[in-house]
Amino acid sequence: MSSQFQTVNTTKAPSAIGPYSQAIIANGFVYASGQIPVVPETGNIISDDVKEQTKQVIKNLTNVLEAANSSLSQCFGSSRPARACVEVSRLPKDVKVEIDAVALVNSVSSV
Repeated sequence: MSSQFQTVNTTKAPSAIGPYSQAIIANGFVYASGQIPVVPETGNIISDDVKEQTKQVIKNLTNVLEAANSSLSQCFGSSRPARACVEVSRLPKDVKVEIDAVALVNSVSSV
């Protein structure tokens, strides 16, 4: 098994705020780091509303996955994905939502 991986970076999602990548590709999978509701163009949190935050998080996650030649449909198909829900006392920048993902990379890679 190869230990090689490729980092993923896109300006269509917020830059990582710590020592990590937006995502990596390894062995046919993309591992996307947790996305928070930061608007990439401004660097600001979209709003304090949990619904708006969730929409922005999904938009950011979609953009990261697309930069890795994948998509949300590679996370959620006809089968239920494995998942974890974790309660924490606080998220970065005091946001209400953070979502990460593991998805298949589409078979023809352009990354």
